[in-house]
Amino acid sequence: MTNTNFHVLENEWIVLKDGTRLAARIWMPETASAAAPVPAVLEILPYRKRNGTAPRDESTYPVFAAAGIAGVRVDIRGCGESDGVIDGEYTPRELADAVEVIAWIATQDWSNGNVGMMGISWGGFNSLQVAALKPPALKAVISLSSTVDRYNDDIHYKNGAHLSAQASWAATMGAYQSRAPDPALVGDRWRDMWLERLENEPFFMKEWLSHQRRDDFWRHGSICEDFPGYSVPSLVIAGWADGYRNTPLKAVAGMPRKAWGLVGPWIHKYPHFAYPRPRTDFHTEAIAWWRHWLCGEDNQAEKTPRLRAYILDGPKPARWREADPGYWIAIDEWAEPETFTLRPDASGRLGRISSPPAEGSVLLRSPLDTGTAAGEFFTLKPDTEMAGDQRGDDAGSLTYDSGVLSEEYVILGQPVVKLTLSSDAPLGNLAVRIVDVHPDSTATRVSYGVLNLAHRSGNADPQPLQSGKVVEVVLVLDACGYRFAPGHRIRLSLSSAYWPTILPSPHDPTLSIDLATLCLDLPLVGAHRKIEISEPANPDPLPHYDVLTEGWSGRSVERDLLQGVTRYHVQEDTGLSRHPGNGLCSRDTREEIWSITLGDPLSTRADISWTCSAQREGWRVHTSYTSSLSCTETEWVIGERLEAWHGQDKVFERERSARIPRDHM
Repeated sequence: MTNTNFHVLENEWIVLKDGTRLAARIWMPETASAAAPVPAVLEILPYRKRNGTAPRDESTYPVFAAAGIAGVRVDIRGCGESDGVIDGEYTPRELADAVEVIAWIATQDWSNGNVGMMGISWGGFNSLQVAALKPPALKAVISLSSTVDRYNDDIHYKNGAHLSAQASWAATMGAYQSRAPDPALVGDRWRDMWLERLENEPFFMKEWLSHQRRDDFWRHGSICEDFPGYSVPSLVIAGWADGYRNTPLKAVAGMPRKAWGLVGPWIHKYPHFAYPRPRTDFHTEAIAWWRHWLCGEDNQAEKTPRLRAYILDGPKPARWREADPGYWIAIDEWAEPETFTLRPDASGRLGRISSPPAEGSVLLRSPLDTGTAAGEFFTLKPDTEMAGDQRGDDAGSLTYDSGVLSEEYVILGQPVVKLTLSSDAPLGNLAVRIVDVHPDSTATRVSYGVLNLAHRSGNADPQPLQSGKVVEVVLVLDACGYRFAPGHRIRLSLSSAYWPTILPSPHDPTLSIDLATLCLDLPLVGAHRKIEISEPANPDPLPHYDVLTEGWSGRSVERDLLQGVTRYHVQEDTGLSRHPGNGLCSRDTREEIWSITLGDPLSTRADISWTCSAQREGWRVHTSYTSSLSCTETEWVIGERLEAWHGQDKVFERERSARIPRDHM
């Protein structure tokens, strides 16, 4: 593959100190040489450069290379065409391998010795984590849809509540890691490499469920543990429609001289092709960022406003969110926002603190299937993966509405809810949502937070509730940027269930909430200026591959009224596509069924199945991966089964199961 400005090295072997070969795809500027060295940007992932992230790689790295910046896309150990077996998520070995790769890049004769690191999700995570290790050649980072706190801001746990996304992601990784390397790159050894991976890939769910508290396992890689020690300039990007929306604000607040934040309306995608629109011209911005920090170009990149955010202006839930209304603002120096406080007043409305407060207590015991309008933790499409109309979930919740607003309220930051409560059971969950109620009663979720009440005082040492004893609760909700317009109402919704987003505790408690203590602190936007942000010139920047079979997706909720069972059903089929350059055809299908019986928290169950296939003329492989999760009062019960075929021959099968004690959850 050639271009007048760059050429592509389809596979370059990077040999580590222990002899492991990592597979890299490199976009090299034609001008690069020992006499005219260039900087490089590294992205190192488990998602297969060959047929996994190829579309987005091919949308970005050619643009970088044409601008004189080499792009180095590496499969981590045990993934794609790289040697070995993956040993987990963001492990010390993974990060050490990345440090070695950075050193390798810096010593190539075409390199100017300066390396940037970039990525979304996994690549955004490890970019920040590797930067915290301070490899000398790493000069800058762009991290998208990532976290600074692996326990509370990833797909595993959230304030001690068990996210269903953990089981979903464990199944995804089990399926992804079952895929074979490409014989076109690794030759006849592909089968031995594949069998080694199939035999030795981690039991992800077992490992993650074995750490239900915020222990050293989660502190590793959580850069919030040492914000002062972080030294690499980092552009941190997120979307309000994604589960990783908190990171830019946390990074900017924690590292005020090393982090710059950008938050748009987007799902879990790069912002030059993300939905809902508006998009940003990510390529132009990234090139300016790299040329400043990696080439010393005086382009004022360091003068970028500390935080740029898109303020949502009353978007409505829809089957497809093409674009969200709103406007861009810039904050030059981030400061802790001022807040205004709302609380239930004596009339039953959500009023200002000056109003006479409500008195007495109210009981809360939500139906266990409250939460089916929550959408996904991280969203890949702007459809029903995003939070839907909240009226159904509000029906199972304790809700308080403001009066009809006569003036606008613009908020930016993390809302906080404070209250005191008691419970008739030792364990339980609390979910809180802020909702924009439109004049036609449509209800848009603005922000939410969940809490395992045993974690009310911290995540390292959970404390069960004592029956009837009143405790104080402070719950910090997810970050948001939102305008409540005149004519709308602000709703505060509380529920004791938020399924399937979080899994229930062993009990189905009744909570007693002291209304006089319940209050909501909303962060006001503070000093800012409205700005314009350029959108990309190309509205369709991703390459198009040969579609052999169309993909499709489905999502539904079924309520069996006779049996009292609710099922949440997810189906995804990528369709069969062929890469026009390497000829590899691939297809992945997924099905998830989550179920729960009303009144029985121990009935919660998940059954997840994946099929992954790859083929080209004369070669075909596919794997079938299934997993399950259920529980007793004292244990989580998990299982997985993997089968692999080469052509019509089954070459591998394995079944694993585990029973893991529930640790205050």
